[in-house]
Amino acid sequence: MALKIHHLNCGTMCPHGAPFINGHGKITDHGHMVCHCLLIESNDGLVLVDTGFGIADVKNPNQRLGRAFTAGAGLIADYRETAYMQIKELGLNPQDVRHILVTHLDIDHAGGLSDFPDAKVHIFAPEFEAAMNPNWREKQRYKQHQWEHGVNWVTYQTQGEKWNGFDSIRAIPELKDEVLLVPLVGHTRGHSGVAVNTQDGWLLHCGDAYFHHNQVAAEPSCPIGLELFQRGLAMNNKDRVHNLQRLQHLAHSTKTEQVQLFSAHDPVELARYQ
Repeated sequence: MALKIHHLNCGTMCPHGAPFINGHGKITDHGHMVCHCLLIESNDGLVLVDTGFGIADVKNPNQRLGRAFTAGAGLIADYRETAYMQIKELGLNPQDVRHILVTHLDIDHAGGLSDFPDAKVHIFAPEFEAAMNPNWREKQRYKQHQWEHGVNWVTYQTQGEKWNGFDSIRAIPELKDEVLLVPLVGHTRGHSGVAVNTQDGWLLHCGDAYFHHNQVAAEPSCPIGLELFQRGLAMNNKDRVHNLQRLQHLAHSTKTEQVQLFSAHDPVELARYQ
């Protein structure tokens, strides 16, 4: 099956310190980060991979996301960037979103869940458990009101099947083996990537398993600000680094089928597809 895929930016953030975030510019410049989401036209309706910020988030960002996050992230609150509005702009019906796969439930990845209340939300079980019962470190990253409308959760444990050397989970039976959850824990307890089969090979949405395109380059590097941010935010930094190394190997391995990797917040990677 050939899936039609749209690459969306569902939230722009412009924090201070461009060279520490994007690797160029002046310290007084604003950095640039996106919320790279996928919209998939499938034979079982529309499928979203992550949602970015939702309508309620951009309407009342301080209340929904917190003043510290809104100011620190330099959030550009724009209705037009919500997945809901971009789906309408494409001439599609937001009510046709049947499935949402979330890499994890951080506030910049799950804010749009309330815009699609009838969709099934597919998630790696450890992430669901972390968000529903957060420890003291996790309470700041998960906002319960983003899913208080009532969500049709579908949770998964690792099933032991392999995809290019990684464990994978066949998340949507209606799509057979076209869309997979790929556990990539570390950033959060249940963080995962999402692999999508296309006519040109596989796309792997790596979520926050890394933040900068040079981290999966032949000679990996990362702006210092993002490197420190990733370490500080990781629930298990050892697992995060291990999975990043596995992704770096995947990106340059000649023994695997064609796979294109991208992360959630890198504007350079998003531009490749737009």
